[in-house]
Amino acid sequence: MLHGELIPAADPNSRRLFVLLHGLGDSLEGWRWFPGALRLPWMNYLLLNAPDEYYGGYSWFDFPGDSVPGIHRSRQLLFELLDDLRAKNFPADQITLGGFSQGCLMSLETGLHYPHRLAGIVGISGWVFELEKLLSNLTSVARSQRLLVTHGYFDPLLPFADTRDQIQRLKSAGLNITWREYPKEHSVHGQEEISAIREFVCAGYPVVDG
Repeated sequence: MLHGELIPAADPNSRRLFVLLHGLGDSLEGWRWFPGALRLPWMNYLLLNAPDEYYGGYSWFDFPGDSVPGIHRSRQLLFELLDDLRAKNFPADQITLGGFSQGCLMSLETGLHYPHRLAGIVGISGWVFELEKLLSNLTSVARSQRLLVTHGYFDPLLPFADTRDQIQRLKSAGLNITWREYPKEHSVHGQEEISAIREFVCAGYPVVDG
């Protein structure tokens, strides 16, 4: 079971939800600033801690090392979480799933395998797991998902060109991906990137004026 904290929307009846996944060694505490920065009062936020302890924070999978078992385990945990949220009246098509670095990978991995269409998937400064396998097993639901993926030219941990090439291959396979690149390192590029995320998220809830 994953542990997290729900930050409610201003409207107690809102079923719109942003599920946020942190990066390696971080925790939900590192992303408490995000709801205030995004400035979407109609959005609920679920900030999660990854399942494994890592030097005072948490991780979604082993890195470096054999990441495959951890990724598969965390994907299953996120599937179970999304199913539980649906049972609690947060419909899949009202949920945006997003994350940074390891959380980006898990957002893409989970969202592109989950059997229900989400409102959107946001991946910040991450990469794609087992690209060839993903490309060979794309479902109609995966092809219907909306994605925003961002990366920095100067990322010292995850080379820009590698992630860009992965995303271009997914786009060539017909996925609906918006790609944004910034002159940043392994970080969020201030208000410019936040504005791009806000615009993308709002487009997933067309009845809402962002």
